[in-house]
Amino acid sequence: MSSLKKLAGQTAIYGLSSILGRSINFLLIILYTEFLSTESMGSFTSIYALVGFLNIIFTYGMETSFFRFSTGKNLDPNRVYNNTQSLLILTTLGLGSGLYLLAPSLSVWMDYPGQAYLFRWTALILSFDAILAIPFAKLRLDNKPIVFATAKLLNIFMNVGFNILLIAIFPKMIAEGIIPEGFLGYRSDWGVEYILLANLFANGLIIPFVWWKAGLFRFKLEKEIIQPMWNYSIPLLFMGLAGVTNELLSRFLFEYLLPDNFYSGMSSRESGGVFGANFKLAILMNLVVQAFKYAAEPFFFSKSNDKDSPQLYAKVMHAFIIFCTFLMVAISVNLFWVGPLFLRNEVYESGLFMVPMLLMGYLLLGIYFNLSIWFKITDQTKYSFWITLAGAVVTLLVIFLLVPKYGYIGGSLSTILCYLVMCILCFVYGQKFYPIPYQTGKDVFYLVFAFVLSYAGFFMDLGSPTLNLIGKNGLLIPFALILIFLEKETLKILKRKTS
Repeated sequence: MSSLKKLAGQTAIYGLSSILGRSINFLLIILYTEFLSTESMGSFTSIYALVGFLNIIFTYGMETSFFRFSTGKNLDPNRVYNNTQSLLILTTLGLGSGLYLLAPSLSVWMDYPGQAYLFRWTALILSFDAILAIPFAKLRLDNKPIVFATAKLLNIFMNVGFNILLIAIFPKMIAEGIIPEGFLGYRSDWGVEYILLANLFANGLIIPFVWWKAGLFRFKLEKEIIQPMWNYSIPLLFMGLAGVTNELLSRFLFEYLLPDNFYSGMSSRESGGVFGANFKLAILMNLVVQAFKYAAEPFFFSKSNDKDSPQLYAKVMHAFIIFCTFLMVAISVNLFWVGPLFLRNEVYESGLFMVPMLLMGYLLLGIYFNLSIWFKITDQTKYSFWITLAGAVVTLLVIFLLVPKYGYIGGSLSTILCYLVMCILCFVYGQKFYPIPYQTGKDVFYLVFAFVLSYAGFFMDLGSPTLNLIGKNGLLIPFALILIFLEKETLKILKRKTS
């Protein structure tokens, strides 16, 4: 129980910083939907899907490899850090330069002719992210969640500040004659450009702070360390590519597969903006998954040699599912007022029905992260590739078959179905190679029940905002009662522990 408390405590710290930071960052959706066109939102959605995909290539699984070789291979963690960071800097220079040079071709391929600068800035953003990855990982390994959280928050505050300055404040100051048109090269016709520039400035400015807090490194490339880490991480690279395909490809391909005027009066790029904006509303579940991952990855590796670790992993999974299913219902039943609050244009609200599906997709992603511990601690990362490849195939099939016919529904289903397939495969193979006594029956029940309640609450309409607020949130009561009934033995144990 003390191990679970430690994990919960660190998850709370990571979660607080992530939720606070991302909540502030989340407010940007108000800024974007208020000040930018739906076409700019579509550009934002597709370009950042590309960023997510390329980010995996730039880091190629080295974060997980760093944790594995720093905790379970009897190596000096500082020595592993020096080698890992040195290797990433070298590869980042190569990949970043290549992408920078290919920017003109990429702008044409993605239908942004004459805007090669967008992809040059993207190359710089990706390069900054890559050389920050291992220092951030070292802060987690060194059990410095507060320093980690501080750095993340600083980065987010700067990003939000630059966004507000460039998208809202400068245009107002120009309109009121406070600053002249073209001040510092400012262009009023830019939209997604300022989102990228804000990200670029914020990432560049945070580098010195993170490197300082993580500790100086010595440039080293030792074959006896680099070679096994490379062998370990390459399967994770392919897992990451397939995984990000599952997570981001629907957003990237949506505008290219959806016919114009599929949704009346909107181009495919504008519809992609609506699709991407509603993805943002599912961010709370993603925040929980991300916060849990920050704390759980080093925790899982540190406990891998304990004889009771399978039981511990099962308890962690069960607690994760209980919390996330309750959160999923709570968000879904309140979308009737949360949606209009953050999506400042009625056109975006047409996609609100997607959000419960997207929440379930992110929840399944978190479950997959829990399940995937078996191939990470048994050094059988090759299975990760095949599992995530299967998910990627499902994603592509669903997107290509359903998006042209069903639009938003097809894109949302691709998220759920790919992670569901990955979870099933990971569970089956995991029980064969590294059995973990998961409470599978209860866990599946919570998932199905939460999904049903989420849509029951979403479609419920009692006629007035007050009645809807009471009635919809009242659906949390049966969920809580069933939870208390099914978990009564666990609650008794917790009560004895705390009394």
